[in-house]
Amino acid sequence: MTEVKSDALAASPKKTWSELLHSRPIKFLLVGGFAAGVNFLSRILLGIWMPYVPSIVLAYLLGMATAFVMNRLFVFSDAKNALHHQIFWFVAVNLAAVVQTIAVSVFLAGVVFPYIGFTWHPETVAHAFGVLIPVVTSYIGHKHLSFKGSTDA
Repeated sequence: MTEVKSDALAASPKKTWSELLHSRPIKFLLVGGFAAGVNFLSRILLGIWMPYVPSIVLAYLLGMATAFVMNRLFVFSDAKNALHHQIFWFVAVNLAAVVQTIAVSVFLAGVVFPYIGFTWHPETVAHAFGVLIPVVTSYIGHKHLSFKGSTDA
C-alpha cells in the first residue's frame, strides 16, 4: 500500500530544541522564573533586617524590576515604544496579573474546590493555578503593550 502524505504535513517546519529554547515565549518563561527566584530569595535576605510584610513588598519590587530589565534585554529587545511607556505598561500588566492571581485563587479555593469536594491543600493548589493563569495573559500584555512594536522571533 502506498503512503500518502499531506502537503500541509510535508511542508510543516519542525523546530529544533535550540529553536524552541530561543523562542520568545520560552525566554519569557525563563526570565519570569529567574525574576520569581529573585523575589523569593531577596525576601528571605531582607527578612533578616526588616519585618515580614515590608520585606515581601520590597522583594516583589526587586523581582518586578528584574523582570522588566531582563524582558527588555532578552525577550523584547526590539520594542519600538518609549522607555516610559514600557515602564508604565509593565507595571499596569503586572497589577492586572496580581488581580487575576487573587481572583482565580479565591474562586477555586472558595467555590470550585468545595463544590467538587477537593480537600488536599486547596489554598495551595488554587494559588498554583492562580499564579499560572497570568503567565499567558502577562505575555500577551507585555508583547502588545509594555514592549509594543517588537517582532516575533
